[in-house]
Amino acid sequence: MKLSDFDFDLPERLIALRPVRPRPAARLLVARGSETHNSHVRDLAEWLRPGDMLVFNDTQVIPARLSGERRRASADGSGVAKIEVTLIHRDSDASWTALARPARRLAPGDRIAFGGGLTAEVAERREAGEIALAFDRGGAALDAAIAAAGVMPLPPYIANRRAADAQDAEDYQTIFARRLGAVAAPTAALHFDQALMTVLAARGVLSARLTLHVGAGTFLPVRTETIAEHRMHAEWGEISPETAEAVNAARAAGGRIIAVGTTALRLLEAAAGPGGKVAPFSGETAIFITPGYRFRAIDGLMTNFHLPRSTLFMLVSALMGRERMRALYAHAVAAGYRFYSYGDASLLLPE
Repeated sequence: MKLSDFDFDLPERLIALRPVRPRPAARLLVARGSETHNSHVRDLAEWLRPGDMLVFNDTQVIPARLSGERRRASADGSGVAKIEVTLIHRDSDASWTALARPARRLAPGDRIAFGGGLTAEVAERREAGEIALAFDRGGAALDAAIAAAGVMPLPPYIANRRAADAQDAEDYQTIFARRLGAVAAPTAALHFDQALMTVLAARGVLSARLTLHVGAGTFLPVRTETIAEHRMHAEWGEISPETAEAVNAARAAGGRIIAVGTTALRLLEAAAGPGGKVAPFSGETAIFITPGYRFRAIDGLMTNFHLPRSTLFMLVSALMGRERMRALYAHAVAAGYRFYSYGDASLLLPE
């Protein structure tokens, strides 16, 4: 398969820069087998059956984008430069891997001063704009300093068109967020509020939680024309024994397991055995799902609309079929659905 097989035209006007309110007012494109229906997230219960289970990612997004100054000793003052970093992976108590802009201005040993007195030393410069940062503090003290100095790491297709602001601190966090560590939101779950969860529970729809700390790799483009040559960034996840037991019990009772978001789907599939039984899991996964993949743990997926030529569009094509997804996205474009993180949602239920 080639990268061009997953391309499609998307008008820029359909890229959502803000979410709708209330959250469940977002539109929902339902693909049930060969059927296509226009709906809304608030009506999700109508498309589910008692005993079905929705599986949510309870990761919490950290304000991972930091602006600062590189400070390097120089007689002419050229040692000071504006730097922006996006934290992407915690390596230890006081160190992170980050994406830097402009990375060419940094060298090992440089110090970067961020807001609130937070500083870090460039411990290593790596490929593709990545650097290793050693901060001047660790643990909870570092978490608090990042929370004070950082802003929400909006995806490039939003951040390139407007700056993050105070409203994003609420908008870019799900109601399920409990475990700090993501640098991108599990965006399908942004459509849920407590009122919708009450309606779903009254319908008899079950729910479960897992954790996958979404990394900035979710935004990185595929740079290889041959899909098999692409390598995913690893992300840390955990499925508790209680969640694994609940998922397996729901499926054994005849319920469908529907992942809310591609992050929840990827972790469920990483933890599933050949027979589809989900095992407890704790560790990193770099699972890459493309057409031809045989799904074992899930029966459906609720997800937002994804970028052309992205690993996430490949994933939904694996679930529904590439031509079916191309037709669904063409329908979404024609009908004016809003795309990407703050956009509308789809419910994908294969035969």
